[in-house]
Amino acid sequence: MTTFELNGTTVEASAEHPHLLAALRDELGVTSPKDGCSPSGQCGCCTVLLDGKARVACQTSMDKADGASITTLEGLPADERERFATAFAAHGALQCGFCTPGIVMRAKSLLDKAVDKGKPLARDDAARHLGAHLCRCTGYVKILDAVESLAAGEVPVPLPTGGVGTSGLKVEARELALGDRDYVDDIVPGVRTLAGGGTDGWSPDDLLHAALRLADHARADVVRIDASAAEAVAGVHRVLTAADIPGARRVGIIHTDWPVMIPEGGRTSYLGDVLAVVVADDRETARRAAARVDVEYVPRTVYSDPVVAVAADEDAVWELDGNVLSVSAYARGDVEAALAASAHVVEEVFQTQRIEHAFVEPESTLAVPVDGPDGQAGLYVYSGGQGVWDDRNQIASVLDVEPQRITVELVSNGGAFGGKEDMSNQAHAALAAWVTGRPVRCTLSREESLLMHPKRHPIRMAYRAGCDADGRLTGLRVRMIGDSGPYASVGMKVLERAAGHASGPYVLPAIDVEATAVRTNSPVCGAFRGFGANQAQFAMEGVLDRLAEKAGITGWEIRDRNVISPGVVWGPGQVMDDGCLGARACLDEVKDAYDEAVAAGLPVGLGLGLKNSGLGNGFKEIARAVVRFTDEGRVEVRHCWTEMGQGIHTVALQVAVEELGVDPERIDVVVDTTRELGAGQTTGSRGTLMGAGSVADACRNAVADGCRPGVDYEGEYRVDWTNSLSDGVENPIIHSTFGYAAQMVVLDPETGDVDRVVAAHDVGRAVNPLLCEGQVEGAVHMGLGYALTEGFPADADGRPRNDTLRSLGIIRPKDMPDVEVRLVESPQPDAPYGIKGVGEIGLVPTAGAVAAALHAHDGQWRHSLPMADPDQQERWADWDGR
Repeated sequence: MTTFELNGTTVEASAEHPHLLAALRDELGVTSPKDGCSPSGQCGCCTVLLDGKARVACQTSMDKADGASITTLEGLPADERERFATAFAAHGALQCGFCTPGIVMRAKSLLDKAVDKGKPLARDDAARHLGAHLCRCTGYVKILDAVESLAAGEVPVPLPTGGVGTSGLKVEARELALGDRDYVDDIVPGVRTLAGGGTDGWSPDDLLHAALRLADHARADVVRIDASAAEAVAGVHRVLTAADIPGARRVGIIHTDWPVMIPEGGRTSYLGDVLAVVVADDRETARRAAARVDVEYVPRTVYSDPVVAVAADEDAVWELDGNVLSVSAYARGDVEAALAASAHVVEEVFQTQRIEHAFVEPESTLAVPVDGPDGQAGLYVYSGGQGVWDDRNQIASVLDVEPQRITVELVSNGGAFGGKEDMSNQAHAALAAWVTGRPVRCTLSREESLLMHPKRHPIRMAYRAGCDADGRLTGLRVRMIGDSGPYASVGMKVLERAAGHASGPYVLPAIDVEATAVRTNSPVCGAFRGFGANQAQFAMEGVLDRLAEKAGITGWEIRDRNVISPGVVWGPGQVMDDGCLGARACLDEVKDAYDEAVAAGLPVGLGLGLKNSGLGNGFKEIARAVVRFTDEGRVEVRHCWTEMGQGIHTVALQVAVEELGVDPERIDVVVDTTRELGAGQTTGSRGTLMGAGSVADACRNAVADGCRPGVDYEGEYRVDWTNSLSDGVENPIIHSTFGYAAQMVVLDPETGDVDRVVAAHDVGRAVNPLLCEGQVEGAVHMGLGYALTEGFPADADGRPRNDTLRSLGIIRPKDMPDVEVRLVESPQPDAPYGIKGVGEIGLVPTAGAVAAALHAHDGQWRHSLPMADPDQQERWADWDGR
């Protein structure tokens, strides 16, 4: 046993734990230190104080802990906890909150050290030390604001949460800051109240743990799976393979083509394929045993290059015909004639890279056996997925039971950005609980997470564009090919969106676009913040700047001459409404700053972008919400969207306050599948738009009926009037709503580093301006990484070259430039409160603006991302789109 002092009390813990973090979380029940990457120590989420010094718990051995004094957030004095919680909440310094407890403990260490030295903690010093922490949501700006205010002893008084347009506190902000709000990996059976009331009837000691055995080859025949060595490990309860699945063996959001497990006689199609699930008494035993599952393979040719795969005669993916997942195309006018008559023509092939989401919370699912309807066996599943109704339906199909026997409760997750739309381990945890009859939790390691979940699509784009002598666009021809990995996910929709957004927010009289999604044996690609729009608009912005140089005008002037306006025909043929006035408003908003930078001789670049909100493309979208007044005087607001840091719970609460006029302290925001509210995935920047609309409708229905207790007042918001690219309509309504943004990037003229970003964003209406600013700052941080340093390349054998968080090239706080956010509110006609959304548009213009600024600095045009690290770029066979 190991003995140490924990938060002032002497405790003992097993010396067999792999590190202090495991002892704290798994044995001692201290969960404010989070596990984002153990044992690599690269995310900082598990930071604690060891003898007063900040230490990463997953890199602290039990020997080092022996005899030490360990302090976690639970052990700080009440007044100090309140000070930290208030500062972080009031500044909007947290979004998903998973990284925040570790950052708070680091901040405490830094502040205490500054007091000991008798000098205040400087912002730059805080940024340097916070480099040990990964925050994927905030961009660090507001985190440093909070630390700076604590250092100055000036903790702000939070604004009260009010209705639409107020900057009140984020829902659960204080609990998130202190690590008091559970994520899935913090939950144990028998403790929480279920959606229908009561507990699940189990105890924490009943919990089992599942670990996954992943593929060793990206494409290989599976001859034999021998689980005998794993089954012989003490503490192992079951080893499950595909033969143990009672129902559907494939799942998927759009196409059900993703195998839950690869069986004997099957074939792996990427390194994230699951071959077996080991269920054991504890996590370490399950993982150790999973490594002992022996698999015999016959390796096959790996198709990791989409250019090669699209021309191959054999299928890259097991039991799926052809390597072309989808083709999205449209054309207007005579492009070849327009280009032939143009004063200036540019032709360029652009390449973007695969990107890892790097949400800080790895995927985790807890499945608990419960009594279902009519006494039948059922499951209660805790999921952090982006669509819990889809999770429920897919789990039910795998188990071959009615969906009503499965209840899925959303546990607000630690970041997603699109990467938690597809199921990861939900089906495996559910199957393990179903077969064993015990509660089972499955939490992925960081390495497993990197292998399994979908990434941002790398896309090669061949652009040919022309303009007249004055710089007005005349014609555009685009061909795209994207690597979608083996399974569909939403890959066809990403390439469809890239095609639709190929021309950016500009008017073109003639356009011809075709985008192909290809199946390969590289990592699966799917939804990621921007969803194809940022790939396409990196290319379009590059084309525009090249044409501006040929025409002898500035980047601002060429955008001014071509930006869309109400009544013009855009891209695939949509006639734009008054909502597009936001594009002009954003461009005008940055003009003075742009002119000043140019006049000062600074290297400056400009990007202008648009991004749809909602699915569009002919999809029928219906969001529902329920408002219920309880006998105890509380108000339940139920909606159908996943809270993943973006603030949708706060939007729902503020809309309820706006419509009902009730005290926000009386409102409980809930998401679970006990009501049929599902609208699919929380994706496409539509949560705020559609969530606000459905909650407002439910509130108004309640007011009309007198707000009677015990009544479910349902509301809905629907978008069912859009068209598909394939509908054959001359002027299709591809999307109901767009957000717009202009970003200006200024470089340090000496170093060429990004020094300053001005980000003007039209959000229609900012429901909570403070949180909206934070969304933009975080998106700019992600956009700068996308532009300069981030990547997730794979070798020819389909194996990713990056297997740690640090290797991904994510920008750390000391390297984050100043970001000035300017919110523009140009309302969307007929949208609730004029809302447009902000989640994805934040990084759409960034890469183009950075590329233009770098050209202004050294005269070189860039065409491949990331621009500052060629090792992270994709290496494909030659393809020019002809």
